[in-house]
Amino acid sequence: MLDRLALKLVKPAVDGAARQLSKRGITADQVTLAGFALGLLAAVLVASGHSVLAVLPLLANRALDGIDGALARLSTTSERGAFLDISLDFVFYAAIPLAFGVAEPAANALAAAVLLAAFVVTGTSFLAFAVLAEKRGLKSTAYPSKAFYYLGGLTEGTETIACFLAMCLWPQHFAGLAYFYAMLCALTAAARLHAGWKAFG
Repeated sequence: MLDRLALKLVKPAVDGAARQLSKRGITADQVTLAGFALGLLAAVLVASGHSVLAVLPLLANRALDGIDGALARLSTTSERGAFLDISLDFVFYAAIPLAFGVAEPAANALAAAVLLAAFVVTGTSFLAFAVLAEKRGLKSTAYPSKAFYYLGGLTEGTETIACFLAMCLWPQHFAGLAYFYAMLCALTAAARLHAGWKAFG
């Protein structure tokens, strides 16, 4: 829901960072892998009970996730790079709830499982729509710079990161935040299923 606004606000900084990295010969894939490593570091910190320390690598992961796309657009974009980016994004999104479940199994395991299930449902509806949209030659006017059709919703990347940050800062409230966000994910998935039903009828 907030991704369009967030992308617009950070675009000048992201584009500037991408230009600087390009001058130094850094590739988009290298940035993607570096961001993924920082995301895994955040998950390890959460799992070991240091969720507040996970805030900085988590934010760095998201910053690099924006920069890699801008960097790719400065050169020749590739399907391989887009595949790597979206695949590692989904691993990162799964790693954070799992890490909270590992940190406090008695208090968090069920909530983490519910949130992960919700992520599977939203991710499936998101990718299924993108695949069929590509097959029909549909293009997203809302997110024209994306490598594939990006169907938005209540729970996009910006909202997910805001939720993760809240979980890291207030880990004692993880379960409540997870259940609430899972409910929002369910609403997003329902809206995407409706959109797909109408678009591909």
